[in-house]
Amino acid sequence: MLQPNISLNGHCILVTGAAGFIGSNLVKRLLNEYNDIHVVGVDSITDYYDVGIKHERLNQLDALAAQVQASTPRWTFVKADIADRAAVDELFSKYAPTVVVNLAAQAGVRYSITNPDAYIQSNLIGFYNILEACRHNPVEHLVYASSSSVYGSNKKIPYSTDDKVDNPVSLYAATKKSNELMAHAYSKLYDIPSTGLRFFTVYGPAGRPDMAYFGFTDKLRQGKTIQIFNYGNCKRDFTYVDDIVEGVLRVMQHAPEKQTGDDGLPIPPYEVYNIGNNSPENLLDFVTILQEELIRAHVLPADYDFDSHKQLVPMQPGDVPVTYADTSALERDFGFRPSTPLRQGLRRFAEWYASYYGTCNQQ
Repeated sequence: MLQPNISLNGHCILVTGAAGFIGSNLVKRLLNEYNDIHVVGVDSITDYYDVGIKHERLNQLDALAAQVQASTPRWTFVKADIADRAAVDELFSKYAPTVVVNLAAQAGVRYSITNPDAYIQSNLIGFYNILEACRHNPVEHLVYASSSSVYGSNKKIPYSTDDKVDNPVSLYAATKKSNELMAHAYSKLYDIPSTGLRFFTVYGPAGRPDMAYFGFTDKLRQGKTIQIFNYGNCKRDFTYVDDIVEGVLRVMQHAPEKQTGDDGLPIPPYEVYNIGNNSPENLLDFVTILQEELIRAHVLPADYDFDSHKQLVPMQPGDVPVTYADTSALERDFGFRPSTPLRQGLRRFAEWYASYYGTCNQQ
């Protein structure tokens, strides 16, 4: 197992996408566990989904940071777009981060079909700006979000980081694979230690409303019909957000070692890992557990007629029938494997949903 070679205490950590689902949970973990740390969060707070949830996440982070009296700031939020080169350069110049965690991105597979410009701006230009800033303001480690979508139409499962990923089936997937290629080039050219993390279907409380489990809940609560794609014959490696954050935190603390090859040139200090639950769940089973937990949390009444609110439909463009992570490299190097059971994770989501939106008795 790899040993940490970076100390987070006493340093500035830059987290992009800090108002997002994973970003806000990572910042929360950092503030909870490290007193002598300065976390700088940046987010453009787009209206891709309900900005109220983003502001609620930020309010929680403000409150958490205020609980500990410190002589220097522990948490700073900057509203900015990483596609704005001047804004990114100013962040690096002003705060001189030691570790950068780039989670800012335009997410969503289907949205990339109808709104491609957003993906080019955020996922390509934005990431390029981060790389350039790391080049001119050297950091100890750049950690960035990739996605299980890079595996595209791969037939071999589970998905391994040793597999070729040359067949993206969406623009979103193509931008994430581009991030990995760009990071590799900058690691090679400028000796920037970088680690890409391929996340697998992240879910949990205060998550993204565009994700299936959240959208299903909204529709069921409103008495609408939910569509289950590929006639329910999909499998997803659902990964609870706390497991994702645990993996990110461990990876942050070990940067790929800088080495020189036989040609006298740097060997790219570059790695990529899967972070997934390593246990894909059938979509119909997932929906069954979700509905049971929504009833338990009183989001839905006990006599809710699910059969009349479900529709099995064909696969959508850009989707894949199965995602399944091989996490052996993560286990080998960091001694960690995501393991939160689906029912436990959906129970926490259902309880959060009830507290945030109200129960069926309050409607």
